[in-house]
Amino acid sequence: MSDNKKTIFIVDDDEFILDMYAIKFREEGFEVEVAKSGEEALRRVREGFYSQITLLDIIMPGLDGFEFLRIMKKENLLRDSLIVVLTNLGQKEDVQRALDLGAHDYIVKAHFTPLEVVKKVNSLLEHRS
Repeated sequence: MSDNKKTIFIVDDDEFILDMYAIKFREEGFEVEVAKSGEEALRRVREGFYSQITLLDIIMPGLDGFEFLRIMKKENLLRDSLIVVLTNLGQKEDVQRALDLGAHDYIVKAHFTPLEVVKKVNSLLEHRS
């Protein structure tokens, strides 16, 4: 990415969460794309959509975040994108499962403010470059 624009893809079925995080990331200079379901996100990625960061909810109707991660890994999609799970599931088994499926980080929504999530994502991007 030569224009140095930071891009993030937010996947969550909760419209309020999508809007809140989209606003926060835009305020911090990110280009934001959203998907309201795992199916929509998968379709867009298969069509060639790419972002530096994918912020992924786990609990969604239909194709959930775990299944999305499994397909990304199996089909070798988003391999250069940092995938950060942002969910309310906080059990150790859930965290480990997401990391095993290729997530780079795992954030429990209740434990972080939106601004803290943005800071964490920025930190991940800085460590990568």
